[in-house]
Amino acid sequence: MLKYLKSFRAREDGAVTVDWVVLTAAIVGLAVALIAMIAAGATDTSTSIGARLSSQDIVTH
Repeated sequence: MLKYLKSFRAREDGAVTVDWVVLTAAIVGLAVALIAMIAAGATDTSTSIGARLSSQDIVTH
């Protein structure tokens, strides 16, 4: 049993998978944060454009 535990500890088969999972999670987290920031800015901009357009007078002849 001790020999198996030493062998198990020395193997690195899953180490690359763990690295990829951590990197992928980091990229997804950054993407979600970026989308949230862009969405907030777009909402503010569209609100101010809508307010500006609503305050304009339409002149018809």
